[in-house]
Amino acid sequence: MALFTRKRTAETAAPAAVLEADPALAALTGDYTIDPAHSSIGFTVRHAMVTNVRGTFGAYEGTLALDGTDPSRSAASLDVEIASVDTGIADRDGHLRGADFFDAENFPRMTFRSTAAERVAGDRYRLTGDLTLRGVTKPLTLDLEFNGSATDVYGAERVGFEGSAEILRSDWGLTWNAALEAGGVMVSDKVKLSFDISAVKA
Repeated sequence: MALFTRKRTAETAAPAAVLEADPALAALTGDYTIDPAHSSIGFTVRHAMVTNVRGTFGAYEGTLALDGTDPSRSAASLDVEIASVDTGIADRDGHLRGADFFDAENFPRMTFRSTAAERVAGDRYRLTGDLTLRGVTKPLTLDLEFNGSATDVYGAERVGFEGSAEILRSDWGLTWNAALEAGGVMVSDKVKLSFDISAVKA
């Protein structure tokens, strides 16, 4: 089911009525609020060149504005509380909150605001937007999969997405590192972001 669409060329153009005639798609039009109790926002980073450290952010809020009759007008917004970072190790989390990394005291939030979207194939999409972290704003592209829609046991209408992206943390000013005796560095520059989102229709 297409939620987002890319600009079609003359060779690949399909009649707009194909999307407009899909009642299931049109029924998804509306504003949604991300449900943190059934969602997850996380990251994975290489540690000491040999293993991965995974973490999540426990406090965030976000909205989706889905337009089923004109999917290209859909939009997403996300605000994450940096102090909610959790890797399972208190000392490491404290280091991440500090000035060496996120500097949560001076930059308490990470935000994402979408600017464009396209359908790649089937239920796979690409969402582009601005990621602001540690006072730096740069473009970010998310690869998404639409997991479907449903009405839960409480009568709430839900949509679900999974997404991922890779960034270089140095692009956002997170440059702290330590050299290893055998070569290499303690923390990789590349960070993998992951999103598993459930959103409820307003």
